[in-house]
Amino acid sequence: MPPLPSSTASAVQIQQFYDKGLAHASYAVRCGRQVAIIDPARDPQPYYDFADEHEARIIAVIETHPHADFVSSHLEIAEETEATIYCSKLVGAKYPHKNFDDGDRIKLGSYELHAINTPGHSPDSISVLLMDELAQSRAVFTGDTLFVGDVGRPDLREDEAVGGHKREELAAQMYKSTRNKLMTLPGSTKVYPAHGPGSLCGKTTSLDLDSTIAKELKTNYALQPMSQDEFIKVLLEDQPFVPKYFGHDVALNKQGAPSFEDSIRAVPHPGSDAALEPGVLLIDTRPAAKFRAGHLPGAINLQDGGKFETWLGSVVGPKEPFYLLADSKIALDTVIRKTAKIGYEGNIKGALLAPTALPATSPAVDVAAVREHPEAFTIVDIRNRTEAKTPVFDNALVIPLPELRERAHEIPTDKPILIHCAGGYRSAAGASIVQQALPGVEVLDLGEAITDFQKQAAH
Repeated sequence: MPPLPSSTASAVQIQQFYDKGLAHASYAVRCGRQVAIIDPARDPQPYYDFADEHEARIIAVIETHPHADFVSSHLEIAEETEATIYCSKLVGAKYPHKNFDDGDRIKLGSYELHAINTPGHSPDSISVLLMDELAQSRAVFTGDTLFVGDVGRPDLREDEAVGGHKREELAAQMYKSTRNKLMTLPGSTKVYPAHGPGSLCGKTTSLDLDSTIAKELKTNYALQPMSQDEFIKVLLEDQPFVPKYFGHDVALNKQGAPSFEDSIRAVPHPGSDAALEPGVLLIDTRPAAKFRAGHLPGAINLQDGGKFETWLGSVVGPKEPFYLLADSKIALDTVIRKTAKIGYEGNIKGALLAPTALPATSPAVDVAAVREHPEAFTIVDIRNRTEAKTPVFDNALVIPLPELRERAHEIPTDKPILIHCAGGYRSAAGASIVQQALPGVEVLDLGEAITDFQKQAAH
C-alpha cells in the first residue's frame, strides 16, 4: 500500500499496513532513518521490508494494548532488531519492555511520540500522539480506543483469565478517555485506529481507514453530547459476539508470541493417506461445493475466505487440537498462516491435502420445495442475533454459528433440518457442524439461495 497522504511535514512518513481478513491496521512511523512500529501483526516481514526500503532502523515497537483478535509480533521484532518494546505499565507484560504511559515520550528523529492513557476498550489501552518539532500534534494512533465512526467495545475483559473487568466500568472509562483526552486534541489531528470495518472489536466501524479528530467529533455517534449513563447504555447495546479465541490471544500477547515462521515450520504434515486420530476435529477448508461432493466423515467445512481466521477462532476453542485440510499445497500454506495469525498454529495436529477417496457426501437442497413448503423443514438461522432480528423465515430457530457446536442437540430432528445464514459462507460451516452432531438426520444447506428468500422477505 502506498504511503498515506498526510498533512504532516515531509520529515515524517506514516505507512499503514492493513489486513482485511482481521480488519486490522498497523503502522510504521518513519522520521529520517528511525522507524517506530505500532500494533504489528503476527508476520513481521512487511515491517522489515519497509525499514530496508528506506535504509532505516526499527528502534521502537509500541503496543497500544494486549490485542484480543490477533497475535502481535512485538517480541519477535524486538529480538530480531534490538528495538525496544513500549506498552502501558498496566499491561503486566511478561516480555522485556519500557513502560509507556501519560507523560512518557519516545524521540523519533526530530519528532516525538507521546503516550496517552486511554482506558475503555481495555484497562491498559494507550493512544500514541505524534508531535512535530513545533510541539504540534500531527496524528494520534488510537489502537482500539477510537475507530472511524465508533469506539472500541468494553466487554472483552470480563473473564477472570483476562482481568475480570466489568463492561460498565470500562465503558465509563471509555467515556472519560474520549471526552477528557482524545476529543480535546486539535481538530486537524489525523486519527489512525487499529481496526477498520468488519472488526469484532467494534460494531459500526466506517469504511474509511483513517480520519481526523474534527471529522470524528462531527460524525462519530459515540462522541456526540450525552451523559455518561447514556453513553454506557448506547455503547453496550448490540455488541457483536465474542469469538472463543479472544481471551487466549490477550494472554499470548502479554507473554509475547514465538517466531511466526518457526511456528509455521513446526506444524506437522502427515501424508493424505495417514491414519487420523479418532475424535480429533477435522477442519476442511475447501470450497463448499467440493465439500458437499465428498468429505471425510464428521469434518467441519470452514472454507478459506475473507474471514477464515475469525470463524476458525469462533467455532474452535483455543485448547482444541484439529486437523487442517485443503486441496493444494498453496491453499494449505495459506490456511496455516491464517491459523497462526490468531495463535492457533500449535493446535494443528496435522495439515494435509484432501485424500482422493472422500466417502461422505451432503444432500443437495431442493430450493423449490423450501419455497413452497417451508413448514416441512426445521429451519435454523445461524446468523448473529442482531442480524436475526430481521427474520427470513417464520418460526426459524436462531442459533448463531459460534454457539452451534454446543447447542446442536437443541434442534428437533423430526423433519429435515435446513441451515441458513446471510450469504452462504456460514451455512456451509453450520450444516457440517449439525451433520456431525446429529448423524443419521437429513441436514441441508440453503447456501447462497438465501439471497432470493431475503429479497422476498424484504418485500
